[in-house]
Amino acid sequence: MNFNEFELHEDVLNAVDSMNYQQATPIQEQAIPSILSGKDLLACAQTGTGKTAAYLIPILDKVAHETNEQTGALILVPTRELAVQIDQQIQGLGYFVGATSIAVYGGNKGPEWDQQKKALTQGADIIIATPGRLIAHLQLGYVSFAHLKHLVLDEADRMLDMGFLSDILKIMSFLPAKRQTLMFSATMPSKIGELAKRILHNPEEIRLAVSRPVDRIDQQFYMAKDEQKLPLLIHLLSEVQNTSMVLFTSRKSTVEPIVRSLRKLGLRAQGISSDSEQADREIVLRDFKNRTFPVLVATDVLSRGIDIDNLSHVVNYDVPRDPEDYVHRIGRTARAESKGTAITFINEADQKYVLKIERLFEKEVEKRSITQDLGLGEPPVFEPKRFRTTGRRKPGSGNAGSNKPTGKVAGRKNRRKPKREQTNPTTQA
Repeated sequence: MNFNEFELHEDVLNAVDSMNYQQATPIQEQAIPSILSGKDLLACAQTGTGKTAAYLIPILDKVAHETNEQTGALILVPTRELAVQIDQQIQGLGYFVGATSIAVYGGNKGPEWDQQKKALTQGADIIIATPGRLIAHLQLGYVSFAHLKHLVLDEADRMLDMGFLSDILKIMSFLPAKRQTLMFSATMPSKIGELAKRILHNPEEIRLAVSRPVDRIDQQFYMAKDEQKLPLLIHLLSEVQNTSMVLFTSRKSTVEPIVRSLRKLGLRAQGISSDSEQADREIVLRDFKNRTFPVLVATDVLSRGIDIDNLSHVVNYDVPRDPEDYVHRIGRTARAESKGTAITFINEADQKYVLKIERLFEKEVEKRSITQDLGLGEPPVFEPKRFRTTGRRKPGSGNAGSNKPTGKVAGRKNRRKPKREQTNPTTQA
């Protein structure tokens, strides 16, 4: 479907054309008419499907038709990086419309605080904010959303996962009851449905199934104990040229140890997590996009909504608990018709999460065992039933459930039960 068919304002069509948008994606095709009609919306579609433009285009269309002296739209997002990215996208689209916007995020007060205060006081057409920072401004009494017409919750599932429910509900108390509310989520757990019932009024629903990763992604799964993962990774990358790689870890406590270990092994790496200072995060992300260094170690703060092109590799240092998070992570590579490689390491504790990925894909994935051939020691055996009661390790608690196979290929049954070992995941990571 062509954007001309949506009967958008001429300025918005010029903006869409300037961004080189061609055909509307499925989520845009379904969401834009619904939003233009003024209805509340609950939409579920995975990262990379064009969700942001699906709500920005119709909101900008309304801005183009209206004269607003106060904030007309509020977009709540889980991370600072996503707030900045959406603000940049609005600047690109809003140039032709004359729309104003500001991203409200950050930790300590500083020059950004004063700039945000001015925008919140005088009003901008669109405010993009993280919940905590916005509440800090709201509590000081100078913010008015009396004329707010549109509320968007982007990555709503991630915001709930990060514990923002009470903040979201508190922000709601400052908003007019009569408004259009849009919820966009990559997954649809029960808690999203419960929140939707509380804040949406007779919403339309759009649910696009989570797509399987594109065929251009070479997905590789390796059996490896924690202390084997990085030496194995160095081997896998030894013949790769022009590496641009994001390594995801589920625990922010392991980001810096992994960065230090990669540097010792000869790879230039930087790390980013929710604990990083805002200025440092922006510098690291900018330098990585500019190819100043080849490896970025990150928590799932980067798995969704962050536009990083031309990644050669995505590495799952550990397996995500949610198979849809796996899809989001590896979807950072093989974008724009390029090819990419996704490497996932499987230790004992994470084996049950591999089963979830296989259920999503409706097929068994190949699990490779090469650490012994490389002189790194015997790999774990893939026995998910044996380790199904093993929980995800706490930082620094050691490699619970490590085992020593009898030397047969991973995935085959061993006659002898493997012995357990205790190792420290941060010794070499």
